[in-house]
Amino acid sequence: MKYKVLFIVLHMKISRKKFVIIFVLSAFVFQFITNSLLGPKVGGLPVNGDWFSGAGSPIVWKRTVAAIIYPIRIVLVGPLSPIFNDPDPVPPLLAFFCALYWTFLALVLHFILSKINFRKKQEA
Repeated sequence: MKYKVLFIVLHMKISRKKFVIIFVLSAFVFQFITNSLLGPKVGGLPVNGDWFSGAGSPIVWKRTVAAIIYPIRIVLVGPLSPIFNDPDPVPPLLAFFCALYWTFLALVLHFILSKINFRKKQEA
């Protein structure tokens, strides 16, 4: 199943709408899992300016995991970090802005991958 999804994404035999939905849902799941594992409490989106939890942890495995996923977190949450600095954010507003930004990322990624796939077909 995992390889089938990877094959579909790499060969872009997936609609733009389905790709965006899978990307946004995967980003929310990634945020929830990493914040729950690395943060002090279980939560979906970072709050109180702690958008990169686990970096200053005294527990070695948390620091290591945080360092490994740092590039992914920079892309997924980095541009949204000013929103997360609010001490009492409105949760639906955070989720809305994350979904909006991740939708934009997914559309750009889908466009780039479809262009790469189109060039491969032309060269063959």
